[in-house]
Parts: sequence; C-alpha cells; structure tokens
Amino acid sequence: MNKTDLVAAIAENAEISKKDAEKALKAFVDVVTCQLKQSKKVQLVGFGTFEVSERAARKGLNPQTKQPIEIAACKAPKFKAGKALKEAVNA
Repeated sequence: MNKTDLVAAIAENAEISKKDAEKALKAFVDVVTCQLKQSKKVQLVGFGTFEVSERAARKGLNPQTKQPIEIAACKAPKFKAGKALKEAVNA
C-alpha cells in the first residue's frame, strides 16, 4: 500500500473527502516527525509507540575494500507495535 492507497482507504473508512484525508495524514506525519526531532516519543495506546533511539559511534568495515571505517553516532526513529496491533495481525 502506498500513500495514495492509504489516503483513499482513510477517506473511505472515515467517510471524508480524499483531500481532507490527505491533510489529516500529512498533519499526523508532521506532528510525529516534529516530536521525534525533539527526542520525544509518541504513544498511541493499542497501536504502538514512535520513539528515537541513540546509536553510539562504532567501527565498521567497508564491504568493497575491507578497510575499517568510523561510523558516527546518530539518532534513529523506532516503532514498537502495541499489544492490540500485534494481536490483530496474528488473528
């Protein structure tokens, strides 16, 4: 499912226009992104939690040259599925 399919499904399920569904989806993505940039987490009970994990600097290998390289520390977005979502997928 791509963004267009998702917008169409949201519009049909919520009985709203595709334009309004697209606005709602964009607003959701913008808010989650903004919160994650501030290292805050977004928890949707029953669905899951979006949060940021810190990755420490580490050494790695360039797969082409086999030379050691330094991988910088970074922040990575992470999603952990909630209990209700896991149960729905496994039903």
